[in-house]
Amino acid sequence: MIIVVEDDPFLRLIQVILDPATPAARTAAFADFLAHDLPDFAGWLARLRARIGSLYPAEVRLVADEADFRKNLAGASVAVVEGFAIGEKEIAAAGGALQAVQKYGHVTAGIDRAACAAAGVRVLTVRRRANIATAEHAFALLLALARKIHRAAGLISVEQLRAAGYEPARFDRAHTANGNWGRIGAMRTLYGTQMGLVGFGEIGREMAPRAAAFGMRVVYTQRRRLEAAEEARRGAAYASLDELLAGSDCVSLHLPGGAATRGIIGRRELGLLKPGALLINVSQPQLIDRDALMDALASGGLGGFDPLLGFANVLVTPHLGASPRFNSLDDFVELLGNLARALGRV
Repeated sequence: MIIVVEDDPFLRLIQVILDPATPAARTAAFADFLAHDLPDFAGWLARLRARIGSLYPAEVRLVADEADFRKNLAGASVAVVEGFAIGEKEIAAAGGALQAVQKYGHVTAGIDRAACAAAGVRVLTVRRRANIATAEHAFALLLALARKIHRAAGLISVEQLRAAGYEPARFDRAHTANGNWGRIGAMRTLYGTQMGLVGFGEIGREMAPRAAAFGMRVVYTQRRRLEAAEEARRGAAYASLDELLAGSDCVSLHLPGGAATRGIIGRRELGLLKPGALLINVSQPQLIDRDALMDALASGGLGGFDPLLGFANVLVTPHLGASPRFNSLDDFVELLGNLARALGRV
């Protein structure tokens, strides 16, 4: 069996799992990459291979671009894509062998489902746990910034608070409550505020219901507006980028990297934000012009941003969004199990 896979750092794991010809260095690299969450990678591989029947072994062809993708489809039974398009040309390039298209995600905008149905090609999807985890991480950052947890955590004594620059007080309980006796200012609640999602793909669509659960209004922007029924189903309203920036209390970026998005948030765009707006970036750092961002942070115009160092209004984490590793590992267990069943291999 031939499986053609869009080359992606995580999708390369399909090659490691299914193709005995995978270079030993790649298998060893994945074992190291996963070691802190999965010490027994070899055992995990063996157990998964036993579950997917005759889907293993297979020839896995990793392809770097769409032209290479079409060239390698000849004789392929399965195509696994994240961003590549699938239509009549790609189906024809497989020469009648294609049985299934697996989207590495659940948004199938680039897949011509009608053409696949006409050719008898199954379209399979997976709701990626790694994307869910990234949305959760974005909200962890957002909540920490809104509630000043990154600054106040562990400060429980007068001495600690004063050392951190606060002016704690004991309030007269005969007249008032004693809440926030540390006098930590500029906290906010998310309820009733507007969440602006720049990009409404896999992760952006995971953000929307979480924002709604906090009582936030959700607006989004992307190149192609969704149909009205889909917007209603997602609980999100469309806005232009400028409208979104000017009207949102929290802005979260969910765009891919590349030339088209580099610096998409620059000095002009930052200037449109509300004073003190929270800005979250769990995508790519190059989406924002760094010099313009430094100036905005220094001026106090932004309430928070990930990931620049050196400012009290910044919360920084290493690259943790999709973690733990079992999010992605469980995605592949589901993905390959579904493929094996769809192709009658188990």
